[in-house]
Amino acid sequence: MDGLRLSRYSWLDFAFTLSGVCAYLFDVGSDVWVASEFYVRGDLFWFAVMVALMLLSSVVVQAFSWFWIQYDRDLEEKNVVLVCAEQRPRLSCCLHVLQLGFFFRHVTAIWQGFRVWWRKEQGAEYAVLYLTHDLSMLRLIETFCESAPQLTLMTYIMLHDNAARTVQCVSVAASIASIAWMVVDYHRALRSFLPDKAKQAWLSSFIYFLWNLMLIAPRVAAVALFASVLSHFVALHFLALWVVFVVWVWRQKTDFMDSRAGEWLYRATVAMIWYFSWFNVSEGRTRGRSTIYHSFMMADSTVLLVTWWWYRDPENTEPYARILAAAVPLVYAFGLLVKFLYYYRFHPKLWRPRERAPAVVLETDSARVAVEAATQMESEAPPTNRRMAKHAKNFYSGVAGARRRSSDKRNSVM
Repeated sequence: MDGLRLSRYSWLDFAFTLSGVCAYLFDVGSDVWVASEFYVRGDLFWFAVMVALMLLSSVVVQAFSWFWIQYDRDLEEKNVVLVCAEQRPRLSCCLHVLQLGFFFRHVTAIWQGFRVWWRKEQGAEYAVLYLTHDLSMLRLIETFCESAPQLTLMTYIMLHDNAARTVQCVSVAASIASIAWMVVDYHRALRSFLPDKAKQAWLSSFIYFLWNLMLIAPRVAAVALFASVLSHFVALHFLALWVVFVVWVWRQKTDFMDSRAGEWLYRATVAMIWYFSWFNVSEGRTRGRSTIYHSFMMADSTVLLVTWWWYRDPENTEPYARILAAAVPLVYAFGLLVKFLYYYRFHPKLWRPRERAPAVVLETDSARVAVEAATQMESEAPPTNRRMAKHAKNFYSGVAGARRRSSDKRNSVM
């Protein structure tokens, strides 16, 4: 697919799969714990909000998973997606209706990864890569449809009550770790489609994790602070920005899904993600769009912060008001600086020459033999996860094009 192919599955990929599952289970457990605490204390409103966020996120994720199963039916003959549920439509439908399709994908990915990493079984590598790439996208969707709103809710409740209990602190920590880690996991999954780029090392992954954390946390804090003084306007604020973001996604003519209904679900979900963090969705250079987005988010967060400062209770907020007022914009600005530093110094920039498919050329009828060899290689090559490959191409097309133009210019000079 336009030069994109899969990198080989390694023990580090298996470790990321395991850690992603652990983070997911811990996040779900902490959410259930918090919801049960609200119910026991008699805070039925917050209990209902928590359950609603959990159900909304689960339904959205299951919908994406089900759409992708329908799109990938043709891959079953090649034994790429080795999931029994996908080979049994009724079982698959039942699992997704019961909100278990996402969890079943996790279990299958771990099993396939174990077969590849420990047992060294042939033929399972592309299955686990296919599964983990879909899981990285599903986890990202789950993160911004549930973890980010819940993190905002927990922060708002602590500000509203002017107190923080242990369960709330644990939930906030779990949500922050889950959000930042899933963004890194998604980024690593994208890079596996780029044979021309070096894989992301631990230090690079940590820096990537750090600047995402420093950009998302101030945004969440600004929304929570605004909600603590004008709680009835938070929904209006979200809907206004969400509509603007949906229009922006639509104007970029995305084609991630294979159906019209699925594509609009994707655009609505991207708009939800943009409320908290940047997410590139279209081909071309991203610097301009990223600059517009961060400038807009800085302006919006500043308005939210100023509104909170104007309407806050000076007496109750005195212990932390000045600290938060200074920390929120400074952390966001520092996060942008670390992001710039990452792409300047820590972003893997090693480019390798593209590998070309070997052609068998004989002295007699060489053209016919070469075409037959290339056709055989193409038929034997396992299919690529089109969705994630397309995202990788869109995300890196601007950088790749710039580097190719630079290389062509140097070659012309030489």
